[in-house]
Amino acid sequence: MENQVRKVLAFDFGASGGRVMICTFDGEKISMEEIHRFSNDPVTVQGTMYWDVLRLYHEIKQGLIKSKEHGGAESLAVDTWGVDFCLIGKDGRMLENPVHYRDSRTAGMMERSQKYLSRDELYTITGNQMMEINTLFQLLSLKEERPELLERTDAVLLMPDLFHYLLSGRMCSELSIASTTQLMDAWKKTWSPRVLEAFGFRPEWFRPIVPTGTALGPISAELREELGLPAMQVIAAAGHDTQCALAAVPAEEKDFVFLSSGTWSLLGTELDEPLIDENSRRLDITNECGFAGKTSFLKNIIGLWLIQESRRQWMRENQTYSFSELEEMAASCTPFASLIDPDDPVFTPAGDIPQRIRDYCRQTGQHVPQSPGEIVRCINESLAFKYRHAVEELSACTGRPYHSLYMIGGGTKSEQLCTFTANACGFPVIAGPAEATVLGNAAIQLCALGAISGLPEIRKIVRASEPVRRYEPSDVQRWAEAYQHYQEVTGC
Repeated sequence: MENQVRKVLAFDFGASGGRVMICTFDGEKISMEEIHRFSNDPVTVQGTMYWDVLRLYHEIKQGLIKSKEHGGAESLAVDTWGVDFCLIGKDGRMLENPVHYRDSRTAGMMERSQKYLSRDELYTITGNQMMEINTLFQLLSLKEERPELLERTDAVLLMPDLFHYLLSGRMCSELSIASTTQLMDAWKKTWSPRVLEAFGFRPEWFRPIVPTGTALGPISAELREELGLPAMQVIAAAGHDTQCALAAVPAEEKDFVFLSSGTWSLLGTELDEPLIDENSRRLDITNECGFAGKTSFLKNIIGLWLIQESRRQWMRENQTYSFSELEEMAASCTPFASLIDPDDPVFTPAGDIPQRIRDYCRQTGQHVPQSPGEIVRCINESLAFKYRHAVEELSACTGRPYHSLYMIGGGTKSEQLCTFTANACGFPVIAGPAEATVLGNAAIQLCALGAISGLPEIRKIVRASEPVRRYEPSDVQRWAEAYQHYQEVTGC
């Protein structure tokens, strides 16, 4: 390892906001400084929900400008959410703004896909959890409803690949983000000819898949001139934010459960190769590609979206609460009075989540929560039980027992969620780092630059860089009894 100080820029986009962090590596630790933050607000136009990608690219430029005030950086990488994409025309320009995965265009597409390829064969090839938001079903909606747009398409670029293209001029598909699409062969790590042919998608739309941590070249001369920047490298770190975060899990043991907790909850374990069999297909567990050849065997679970969207609803009703105020109110409410299946499709679209929770509880014969505190307690307890259920499913597939859970991401800031998860699972929760995605993004860049040797060293550096908090389980028997009730109520 080189001892000189190295600096890289991490651009981290979430579903509701983004930030630019300058990350400094001194040979032992990575320190982070936020230099730019911005909201990520979708825009609905004539019934379609779009990502405001031009605004997001403007914010990237602002981050690059501000980086000069901090001494610049050797490289940059962008990570984002999964599945969404932009269509590029034959002139290299965007055909339209990328459509949001919560847009209604994919409604019914999962069922209609069966006429092209069976659900079983699709899972056997791709190893991806069947979710209506997946890239495959978004493209199918275009094929069936807007074929003229696909006729004009030269390339399909996933979100981080789009930003890397705009920055460097190079089109490619980074492995981790490609593995979220349900279009990639999980074993061969290439676009699946069988899937593309079955759905009538042209192979030339999809650019070559490159390994996580590939250097794409310097930012474009045009951008350097516009912003007055040096020729810093653009690196395709893990384009999917979950895989950046997983690289920064501070685990020392081989078999562990991780929970990347943000708008979505990604709960899984790390394997050396995909696990695709009848059991994993029945349980609908996904295989994603991570850094250093690892496979993330995980479940996509709705996450803090439920609290975020509830808070937005209360704000629309002129009731403004901080997240800490909501948790304080929840702490005084009766335990286990109301429980939901967080993954029920009714909770996926934006809107009045509190009312949908009330309707769900009414329909299942439970206490109907009224106050914000009761709603938040219902959400946090239900998420904790959903996590336990997912851990049991993982163990059933891998045949391995798990004795701890590493929680990373924004959810680690919720002491209540961490405590409830430890109680529900009956084993410790190790919470932190909250900035795992940024740490992983930066560390993968540093690997590409030759400053860090690989995944084991990344995790050693993360342990030295950020403190973690350990939550021990309590009242386990009472939570176990409540879990049985949760299963009866939700059918999970």
